[in-house]
Amino acid sequence: MSRWIIFIVIYFLLSFYGFQAIKTITKHSWLHYMFIAIALLVIGNFMYQFLSQSEGRVLSPGKSYALGFLLTFLSLNLVLVPILFIEDVIRVCLGLYDSLVTTKDGFYLPSRRIFVSQIALGLAAIPFTSLLYGMYRGKYNYRVLKYTLHFEDLPDAFDGYQITQISDIHSGSFDNREKINYGVELIKSQQSDLILFTGDLVNNKASEMEPWKELFGSLSAKDGIYSIFGNHDYGDYVSWKSGEEKRQNLEDLKQIQREMGYNLLLNESRFIERNGQRLALIGVENWGKGGFKKAGDLKKASELVDPKDFKILLSHDPSHWDEVVTKDEHHYHLTLSGHTHGMQFGIEIPGWVKWSPVEWRYKHWAGIYESNGEYLNVNRGFGYLGYPGRVGIWPEISVITLKKGPKPA
Repeated sequence: MSRWIIFIVIYFLLSFYGFQAIKTITKHSWLHYMFIAIALLVIGNFMYQFLSQSEGRVLSPGKSYALGFLLTFLSLNLVLVPILFIEDVIRVCLGLYDSLVTTKDGFYLPSRRIFVSQIALGLAAIPFTSLLYGMYRGKYNYRVLKYTLHFEDLPDAFDGYQITQISDIHSGSFDNREKINYGVELIKSQQSDLILFTGDLVNNKASEMEPWKELFGSLSAKDGIYSIFGNHDYGDYVSWKSGEEKRQNLEDLKQIQREMGYNLLLNESRFIERNGQRLALIGVENWGKGGFKKAGDLKKASELVDPKDFKILLSHDPSHWDEVVTKDEHHYHLTLSGHTHGMQFGIEIPGWVKWSPVEWRYKHWAGIYESNGEYLNVNRGFGYLGYPGRVGIWPEISVITLKKGPKPA
């Protein structure tokens, strides 16, 4: 409870500075009252959601929006505070100078300057509106990102082979069927030879996927749909009445994937054949460093694979690639991962800037990476979790075309 008290005190101190900017710019009292009402509503809803009974660590939709609005309101105040605080320091120094050096009697604190508050509010409006946009539209701003990868040892029959990768659906967060349907139709329109899903179908429970099962089950590809589990699929972040209930949840999720026509790979492999040639498709269970579940067994998954096979590996957490895959005796030509979501926040200008705070945690967090002829694609995710939006890091559908031959100079 002491942490809550500290948090509330900090929240209201930050809000006080925000109120000062509003008060300086306008004398309309209704705007002052509106700011105060919003501040109270945001913190009140946040406390109600997070102090109520919870099933586990993962955020429910109600909690996610409470967190989203809190972050949005705090972003406004966190920009205002440094600017107004520096102005306050200058005001105090000027007041002390006047009282000590000049002939003025007593201490006089100069008034706030309107233009400083205007600048502060203008700058604060950037993250504020961005986070609101991210919740309203950004989380459904689907992007199809296309990559062409060249391999000299790609079987001739698979030259030009196209793969669509989706990841991190997180169906328990969805709140707009029309937008989700648009995203699914976008996947279909790629008409790829193969669709691969790299984990996190749900947030916590298999039941979250029930309203969306028919929609995602409408996906199809010539060579099928293959999938793996992500860390959220195991139900580790929610409270269960018994171990049996948790095990049954996992079995239910497996059954849902079968009903959707997904071929779930649990530390096992399959082969895609064309004209007497084949690709090895390998799927491992979740393996992640830093406290995440390590159920993935690459040796077991690859035991039927020939060293000469062209290999495509599905592994949810990209840390597996750097820690295990690239060090394995087998050469895994292409690994497909997700997990990071690009933190759902960042700045990306192709060819210029690619940044997100998630890079402080993950070396490989979005897009294509290469090491000694082995490639990794980290999908930014189809859905969202926690903050119910996306800013700058948009939901992704990856389309990868395999080409035989050396990479063009």
